[in-house]
Formats: sequence, structure tokens, C-alpha cells
Amino acid sequence: MIKPLAALALAAASLLALAGCAATPADQPAQDGRIPVVATTNVYGSIVAEIGGDRVHVTSIIDSLAKDPHEYEATARDRLAVRGAALVIENGGGYDPFMTDLLDGSKAEVITASDAHPGHDAEGFNEHVWFDPTTMITVVGEVQRALTTIDPEGRAQFAQGAAALTTALTTAGQDLAAIKAEARGADVFITEPVPGYLAAAAGLVDTAPEGFSSAVEEGHDVAPATLLAALKVIRDGGVTAVLANGQAAGSETQRVEQEAKAAGIPVVTFTEILPKDTTYAEWMHAAIASLAAAVGA
Repeated sequence: MIKPLAALALAAASLLALAGCAATPADQPAQDGRIPVVATTNVYGSIVAEIGGDRVHVTSIIDSLAKDPHEYEATARDRLAVRGAALVIENGGGYDPFMTDLLDGSKAEVITASDAHPGHDAEGFNEHVWFDPTTMITVVGEVQRALTTIDPEGRAQFAQGAAALTTALTTAGQDLAAIKAEARGADVFITEPVPGYLAAAAGLVDTAPEGFSSAVEEGHDVAPATLLAALKVIRDGGVTAVLANGQAAGSETQRVEQEAKAAGIPVVTFTEILPKDTTYAEWMHAAIASLAAAVGA
């Protein structure tokens, strides 16, 4: 069975409680000498808050499940926040393209999370790197370094926050390895690339027909022949679980999920944005625990 991350998540949650600002409105300036930080999504906002505690003031541009980073149009308030930021953290890899324009003329240090992944220049790169514990450990180190450069007096606090989050991510990697050992290459159907890194680290095999998940991600219609092939994969009975993105639920995805539920196959839904009152460490723990339960690990 996988190891619990609850204690680590609680430690991270306490750091976030000190910060109290992972999703602050973009027109609210930094106060009390805190480092002004802008994150493209609250996933990265939470990471900075868990490391920086009460020494950072974090504005997360996208903090709602109703907003799609791929299609988001930046506002004047976002531009004002970036203009006043000392540090900006984005995902990159084509995920949050609105940040390119916002950064024009900015003097902030910029951390691009996807650049920490060794395959970020490869064709067909999966940009959803926040679900890759190894990559995110590198990102945590970059955030710690940047905050320490900006605020040397916070060195000890930043080191403590980064250590707690690194430990949580290391344990997440161990939990995924445990799933890999117990699930032994179970077949899954991934409807959209968001959970791809988690599935790969757990040794799970994606049986979705070629072109299905990419069409869903890009907002295109799935070709009729591809949809028929997808439904056949589900009906053939070899799929252990369906892994879906709850923020990309088109009609074709719904057909696959309905077929899976009718066949008694569990459907695990992942998201791209943190739910309210949840830290990144807690969110990762919940995602991996759900994956483990679905594949019987």
C-alpha cells in the first residue's frame, strides 16, 4: 500500500496558513515588506506560499476551476500585478501563453516550471509538469533560491518550507513507485494528458486510441472512428480505470466515462487547478491516493 502524506501535507498547510494569500486579488498590493509574487495558477501560487510563508504575498491569476489557462485572456489587473512583482512563476510549455504579453517590460525574475523537465523541448511534450514529482522538486529548489536572493533574511524560513515540500514530493514519488510494484503495468484509459506523468510513474499503460487525448486537449472533435475504437477498448474489458481531466469534459469523454461506469470500471477525475482551501501537497496526496484505489494498489 502507498505511504500516507497526511503529516507532510499538514506541515505544508501550516506554512500556507501563515501566508494566507495564495489567491489574492490581483489589484491588492504587497504589504508589510512581503515579497510580491505572481503565479499563473494557484498550483504554483500554493507552492510559493508553502515555501515563503508569511514573507511572501502571492497573487494567483487563475484560481478557479472555471478558468482555462490555455484560453485565458489577461486583464489590466493582471498586468498591474505582474508589473509590481519581484518574482513570477509560470508553467510554460504553451500552457499559460497569456503570460508572454504580461511579462513584456517586467523586471521580475521568472521561473518557468516546464523548463525543469528534461524533455521540455521534445515534440509532443506533455506540459502538465506539476504532476511530475521529480520535476517539481527542481522547481521547489528554484523558488527557494529566488526568494532567498530577493530576501536574504528569510533564508532559514525558505529552507524549512522547501525542505518540507521536497520531502512531500519525494514521498509522492515513492508512493507512485509502490503503485507500480503492485499494479504491475495495469491498463488504463487516459482521456486527456493531465494525469499522464502520474500514470507513467505508476507504471500504468495508456490504452486510449492514438489521437483521442490530443483531440480532447486541443478542444477538437474526436474523429468518429477514433471514438468507436475508444468505446471498443472499454467494452473489451481490459481497462482497469479511466483517468480523466474534470476540466476537459466534452461529449466524447462523457461517452467513454459512461461506458466505463456501465462496465463497472472506476473513473478517476483530476483537475488542473487547486480546489479552495487545499495546499499543493495535500492535492498531490489526494490525487495519488485516488489513483492507487482505482487500480487496486
